[in-house]
Amino acid sequence: MRTKKKKQSSNKTLPLLIIAVLIGLMAYKYRLLDEKFLKGLPDIIPTEQTSALPSSAPADALEIPVMQSRTGGQLIKRKGYTLSYNADYKTPQWVAWELTGKETKGKEERTNKFLPDPDVRGAKAYSNDYTKSGYDRGHMAPAADMKWSKQAMAESFYMSNICPQNPNLNRGDWNDLEEKSRQWAKKYGAVYIACGPVYDHGKPKRIGNNKVAVPDAFYKVILINDSKTPQAIGFLFPNKAGHKPLKKYIVTVDSVEKRTGIDFFPALPDEVENRIEAEPAKKLP
Repeated sequence: MRTKKKKQSSNKTLPLLIIAVLIGLMAYKYRLLDEKFLKGLPDIIPTEQTSALPSSAPADALEIPVMQSRTGGQLIKRKGYTLSYNADYKTPQWVAWELTGKETKGKEERTNKFLPDPDVRGAKAYSNDYTKSGYDRGHMAPAADMKWSKQAMAESFYMSNICPQNPNLNRGDWNDLEEKSRQWAKKYGAVYIACGPVYDHGKPKRIGNNKVAVPDAFYKVILINDSKTPQAIGFLFPNKAGHKPLKKYIVTVDSVEKRTGIDFFPALPDEVENRIEAEPAKKLP
């Protein structure tokens, strides 16, 4: 009787082993297919995924923010920057990039060819929307930060990276901060930057045939991820003429988050993020 029981047990075990092996082979097959699928994904991410990075994005992408509300845009990844695009306003919600000291030494020249973004779905801005509007085509990720790559330079002139900006601001204090950011990249090795427009009400002024929305202000947040003393600095610029020292525009990153509904530098450890975003910078680094 014992011998018969052992034989029956053996007969039951064999089919289970075969099933387990088959399941394992199927799982391996689909894992390979899934990896091939992920590798083939384009850089354009669906609207509903704007609150998360694509699975292929590096885990240390410190510059990428997260929308705190469900009002997301189309996420587009470029050679030199990433942006979230608002098809209603025809401007970005945010544009973010890492700038290294090495990248500031590039030799590529400005193209000055403002082009509609070929990857924007639906309504988009065109260069002639700005013609005779009284506003500059203001770069968010500046062309001068993209001199390290011909492709990055050309893509910086896509209209998805552009906002209607007061000419005095664009060529003055905003430009001063862009130059200061490049100095910090050289000094600290790299900086992480996010910037974009601020709309304080739901019915902003519009320009051009495509009704591009004019921002009330602009923000820029900059992370200097120094291992000993990391620092995050926020700036808010009214979209109007004026000339002031950059320190007059300094605010906490927390205050920019409250005004924009965007969570900046979420990849940082919480204790570091909470501390440096609440600290007001008393002076420029």
